[in-house]
Amino acid sequence: MNVIYRIYILIGLVFLLPSRNAKAQTTKLQASLFEGILVAGYTDEGAYINCTGPAVKYVVKKTSIMAGLLPSLKIKKDRVQGGATSNSLVTPTLGFGLTGCYKHLVIQLPAFYSAKTSTADGNWKLGIGVGYKF
Repeated sequence: MNVIYRIYILIGLVFLLPSRNAKAQTTKLQASLFEGILVAGYTDEGAYINCTGPAVKYVVKKTSIMAGLLPSLKIKKDRVQGGATSNSLVTPTLGFGLTGCYKHLVIQLPAFYSAKTSTADGNWKLGIGVGYKF
């Protein structure tokens, strides 16, 4: 029985000692209010420009992944049929989604809600964008 305990202690020390001497981990989960990121992309047959808003961020060395709100300007020309009125070319909107950063390069996967109209139901539109982290 003594031999089994010694083996367990030896195995534990083999795994424990190297981790004590290793450097601290650089991964962390944190809340962010604003990141200084500007993104341009495509969604719902139009373009958007946004910056990142409040988000939860997971950081690993020079890479981070954020999930949060995206205050945006959607740029889309409405297709007008007959004498119907159309929306403005530039519309402020709020989306949410994932934003991945590597050094200064940013890739974003946003989702925006398109409101119900007389010709279409309201639904979520996915997009993709590329940007820069200042």
